Amino acid sequence: MMYIVLVPVALILLVMLGLAISVINLWVRALFAEAPVRIRDLVGMKLRRVPPTQVVLTYISAIKAGLEVSTGMLEAHYLAGGSMQNVVRAMIAADKANIDLKFQQAAAIDLAGRNIVDAVQTSVNPKVIDCPDPDKTAGGMLDAVAKDGIRLLVKARVTVRTNLGRLVGGATEQTIIARVGQGIVSAIGSMNSYKDVLENPDSISRKVLSSGLDAQTAFEIVSIDIADVSVAGIGQIANVGAKLETDRADADKIMRQAEAEGRRAMAIAQEQEMRARVQEMQAKVIEAQAEVPLAMAEAFRKGNLGVMDFYRMQNIMADTSMRESLAGGDDDTEGKK
Repeated sequence: MMYIVLVPVALILLVMLGLAISVINLWVRALFAEAPVRIRDLVGMKLRRVPPTQVVLTYISAIKAGLEVSTGMLEAHYLAGGSMQNVVRAMIAADKANIDLKFQQAAAIDLAGRNIVDAVQTSVNPKVIDCPDPDKTAGGMLDAVAKDGIRLLVKARVTVRTNLGRLVGGATEQTIIARVGQGIVSAIGSMNSYKDVLENPDSISRKVLSSGLDAQTAFEIVSIDIADVSVAGIGQIANVGAKLETDRADADKIMRQAEAEGRRAMAIAQEQEMRARVQEMQAKVIEAQAEVPLAMAEAFRKGNLGVMDFYRMQNIMADTSMRESLAGGDDDTEGKK
């Protein structure tokens, strides 16, 4: 009966001894590296299917760099699916650059799927991204239109630095590119003339940079530089500005001609109206003259006008007509002279 109990115990002890022997080398290396690790912890890593070699070597690197990290923290991060080597490398780089980066923050960034090493390097050494993305835009240029209707092709370069505090949950480079592109198009659209953009392109970059486009993103915009700006051509026409000014002048000419034609038509209508009024007044005069014989006949019947008075009036009218004829003849004679 005792043998039945001792055999399993002996087997367990042999297995434990084999595990201890397999990790003794790592224990010695950690001991002499002044990063001691308990054999019990190494055996536990074996049982939990955690590679003790990676944990110990990563732990030694962290301790030598002066980081406050434990093997338990590294093991927990590995079991969560993260890369403990990248986390420690990033923390070492951040420590040398005087950037405050805790293990929990670095582990969260790594577990979020971000490249923590690249993020720290970008935080130390800002990188430049093209706007728009040449791989996703035909021609690699932004298309913007100023208030005068001139199309401009613009390409910008954005210098960004990683913001480690907003790396988890912050927007990516594509958001920066989209926002900067929108800001450039909007800034050019507010310009009165395309000439203002060509003369002073840095005014566009200053206006865009002051818009706070890096809000809620994983980056901090250091600078926005207009790398290229040109007037968009139409077909074989290179000087689009001159063509548009010519077209505008032609349009103004047609509009002025239309206005002049309208005024001419209005003047003709007024002339016709005045002629109609003259004819109307002449008709009234004729109508009034037609009433004169009737009035004279009525005066004869009532005795208000005698025959001698009628002859005297006729003489006066004849005399007046003769005087007018003579006056007209004198004018004609003087004109001929």
